[in-house]
Amino acid sequence: MNFKALAARFALVVSCGLMTATPAAAQFWQCVTFARSVSGIEIRGNANTWWSQAEGRYERGHAPKAGAVLAFSPTSRMRVGHVAMVSKVVSDREVLLTHANWSRRGAIETNVRAIDVSDAGDWSMVKVWYGPQGDLGTSAYPTKGFIYSGHAPRGDMLDAPAQPSLQMVSAPSATQRANAAQLATVQHGPTDPRGIFTLVNDPG
Repeated sequence: MNFKALAARFALVVSCGLMTATPAAAQFWQCVTFARSVSGIEIRGNANTWWSQAEGRYERGHAPKAGAVLAFSPTSRMRVGHVAMVSKVVSDREVLLTHANWSRRGAIETNVRAIDVSDAGDWSMVKVWYGPQGDLGTSAYPTKGFIYSGHAPRGDMLDAPAQPSLQMVSAPSATQRANAAQLATVQHGPTDPRGIFTLVNDPG
C-alpha cells in the first residue's frame, strides 16, 4: 500500500470518527439551558442565580404550579445549584419534574417524582427521583422556591410519557453546540447513589 492510499484511509477513519462523535456531544444538556427552553423563563447564568434574577421579573413562591421552575440552593455537592421544571402537580407535597443533567450527564428526565420533605410543607427541602435507583434518591436538597413562568409548560412536554424516562435529546441550537464544545474545560461534580450529578460551572 502506497503512502497516498494510507493517508486517504487515515483521513477517512478520522472523518468517520468525527461524524460519530459530534451527535453525542450535541446531545449534552445543562440544567439551565433545558429549563429555559421548556419553561419559557428567560433567565441565564448558573442555576444558583436564577432565584435572585427572577425578582421583579417573574412571580416567585413556595407552591408548585405546572410550568414553574423549582430553583435548588447550592450545596457542597451541587455548588451552582440546579433548576427543574414542574411538568405536573400531583399533590401539595408531590410533583413531577422534567429536567436535565441530574441522574446522568447531559441527559433529560421527564415526569420524574419529587416530594416535599420540609417540616413546614413549604418545598424548602425536597427528594428527587434518581435514575440508577429507579426511585427517589436518599439525599434531601434545599430549594429556594418556585419561579412562575405565567403559562403552562410547552405542549410537547405535556405529551411526555407518564412514566419517568431518561433520554438523550439532540440539541439543535447554536447555544447547545457551544455548550457541548466547552465540555472539555468544565469541571463536574460527582454522581453517587444519594442523588445528583451537577455541573460546577453552568454558564447557561
